[in-house]
Amino acid sequence: MSVWLPTAPCTPEACAAHQGRPAGVPRAVARLACAAALLLLAVLAAPPLRLLPGRPRHALVRAWATALLGALGIRITVHGSPGPAGGRLVVANHISWVDIPLVAAVLPCRMLAKSEVGAWPVLGRLAARAGTLFIERDRIRALPHTVDTLTRSLLAGDRVTVFPEGSTWCGRAQGPFRRAAFQAALDAGVPVQPVRLAYRLAADGSLAAAPAFVGDDPLTTSLWRIARARGIRAEVRLMPRIPPGRHPDRRDLARAAQAAVRGDTGEPAFPGIPTQPSKPSATDKDSANRPSASVHHWASSSPAAASSRRTPS
Repeated sequence: MSVWLPTAPCTPEACAAHQGRPAGVPRAVARLACAAALLLLAVLAAPPLRLLPGRPRHALVRAWATALLGALGIRITVHGSPGPAGGRLVVANHISWVDIPLVAAVLPCRMLAKSEVGAWPVLGRLAARAGTLFIERDRIRALPHTVDTLTRSLLAGDRVTVFPEGSTWCGRAQGPFRRAAFQAALDAGVPVQPVRLAYRLAADGSLAAAPAFVGDDPLTTSLWRIARARGIRAEVRLMPRIPPGRHPDRRDLARAAQAAVRGDTGEPAFPGIPTQPSKPSATDKDSANRPSASVHHWASSSPAAASSRRTPS
């Protein structure tokens, strides 16, 4: 793995243990079976679904994503309004692979995902059919092309979701936003929609650890942990959009979006879990994000899979 790829200090042992009494094994198995059936349905229905007009397609995507989360025992609470249609860059903090269906349940968008996701069984095919844009994270020279593709989709009026932290964090702390994707919003002249994600225990509102997909956590282990968790509530806060032109460069735009998502001064939500050092990243360099000429130029559909520190999206 390239040394410039972002990582988080979170680990499954320290951050992902479920609090409280777990669900029984039969219930967990039933949840996973329902989720698998919904994934298979999505793979089969994706081609004809893409032929539908935007509004009915989005309604079906939202219904499917809500059903998938419900099958896993996760309920959704939404604060704020999606606002008018049109191209926008949706940016959110990154906690789990569950973030993807969670965002799709509220704001159906095309996702930016690592290229390895395309090779995943079932999920990879679903991501590809949903129109996911894949990025080769280990090839810094491919980044300008990704930004160019993203910008053209935004200009076409598409909504695109990215997780600028570049890696999953447990939710008690967050990493700095990488700036590459924000260049696409600047070049396309579209607003940025900050979205704050959190997973809480319905009993007392405290942060839930089970959904966190961090470190070297295998996907199968994460699935089983979530299936056995009780009382998980996913919280989505749609923050006010940042209009085009308010921030002149991607550094300021990324900083403003990060502040909106964190909702505070950027300190950890809990002491003892460090934030990621703000060291320069290859994705933050002008030469990595833009070719010598201006980079001109991601869209409304359904989800792909997220990842852990070992394979951040």
